[in-house]
Amino acid sequence: MVQTTEDRAQERASDWLQRGGLRPTRQRLALASLLVGDGEDRHVTAESLFEMAGCAQEKVSLATVYNTLRAFCDAGLMNEIVVDGARSYFDTRIDDHPHFYWEDSAVLTDAPKEELELARIPEPPAGTEVSRVDVVIRLRRR
Repeated sequence: MVQTTEDRAQERASDWLQRGGLRPTRQRLALASLLVGDGEDRHVTAESLFEMAGCAQEKVSLATVYNTLRAFCDAGLMNEIVVDGARSYFDTRIDDHPHFYWEDSAVLTDAPKEELELARIPEPPAGTEVSRVDVVIRLRRR
């Protein structure tokens, strides 16, 4: 039997949820399929994923999108990248890598990891450890 693009997307989404130990509810599967169904990495906001879901005729509320993205992050499937106090992006690529934030279009993209050099970071306070370092390079066109 030939597997359709939609079948492959659902299978990828289901496998992704399983890696995070999450129960594959209808809404999680629908959103996961939009995020990882084609095998590509994505940077989304809750609002952009909500819009994608609407275009795909998926019935989910914006609150459900926010809650689901939080669950995906808590499960280690995504990282939240905060670019300012009012805007967060959710990244399906979870390895350590820097980002470009394009201020004029409010788009977040991956920056070349091999070109980033961090000599050192400050020592964390006693009783803590560094969990992650986010590098966001803000760009604007001249």
